[in-house]
Amino acid sequence: MNKILLTILTIALAGFYTFSNAQLREGNDLQTIINEFTDRIKKDLEDDNVKGNISIAIVKGDSIIWSGAYGLVDINTNTKADSTTIYRIGSISKSFTAFLMMQLVQDGTIELDEQIEKYLPEISELSGYSDSTKITFLQLASHTSGLIREPNLEKAASGPIGEWESKVLKSIPKTSFQSKPGEKYSYSNIGFGILGLALSRAAKKSFIELVKDKIFNPLNMNNSYFIVPKNKIVNLAKGMKHKSIGEINTQSKLEHKGRGYKVPNGGIYSTPIDLAKFIACNMGLVEILSQKNLAIMQRNHTPNGNYGLGFFLYQDNTISTVGHGGGVAGYTCSLQFEKESQYGVILMRNYNRGNTKLNASSLELIRKLKNN
Repeated sequence: MNKILLTILTIALAGFYTFSNAQLREGNDLQTIINEFTDRIKKDLEDDNVKGNISIAIVKGDSIIWSGAYGLVDINTNTKADSTTIYRIGSISKSFTAFLMMQLVQDGTIELDEQIEKYLPEISELSGYSDSTKITFLQLASHTSGLIREPNLEKAASGPIGEWESKVLKSIPKTSFQSKPGEKYSYSNIGFGILGLALSRAAKKSFIELVKDKIFNPLNMNNSYFIVPKNKIVNLAKGMKHKSIGEINTQSKLEHKGRGYKVPNGGIYSTPIDLAKFIACNMGLVEILSQKNLAIMQRNHTPNGNYGLGFFLYQDNTISTVGHGGGVAGYTCSLQFEKESQYGVILMRNYNRGNTKLNASSLELIRKLKNN
């Protein structure tokens, strides 16, 4: 059986395969590296002393070689966190939006260099829009559209999820340019909001349903949502304040009801186990996107930054990684992987600041695992 088919069957039928402790002990150096990493995470959590939690998955190719969690999902019920605990993933949602975009490119629905105006004529209402500032799909997905980070619209980032599209449309006239499209990299949340709506228009289907049908369902990401079902609320980590001991972040509670236009750029909930499946797909081990289109996503598209399409790119003299971080009220997450070594790390936490620097710690672990 070829490797791709075996991977698909493994994910579809049994979920991700996890190495046993006995198998890890076969490589003592690997076990030591992982033990040192997880011990440090545990100590950081204890030192942060906010009564929060952190969940972890460490990936090697299409397998999870370690997963687990420390702390409590809910301080009121004393429920312990694990690798199936649900978190908001914040801006890692952008990676899903860009992945969906590349699926629509692969399907022939859109082209990367097409102007957004073809599908979303309302974009002409941008402040400063003209024939010289027309924006393409590629520019939105690479943060080279020239748009400001947030719209100048009061309460643009609040409101029920069912009204996110109307919030995007209301935000467009309140959004201006800070540079010409294609001129430089400049991170734009509203740019990804516009991108998600344009993809929906092009495919003639709701953005949320597109992500479910084309990403969540094929990858068997059964604990990933835009709205957490009532029967899964018990698994949702409660967002905590990072400056106090055991205090719920009230803003995070409000944001579960919706964040206005911020669906394509920050609306997804997921788990480490589900994000590990997404990593394997982006490594090319589950062939939803062709290797050609994955390569397009994972190469630099900016003149002055290091960003692909929905992914940050990091390279030094030892590793070359692809990933994204996410931070919203009460939650911080990191997803990082390296195609060459096929190592990946997912860290998900239910408070915003602490001793563990999620992205830096993930890169450090990948470096050590690769060099083992």
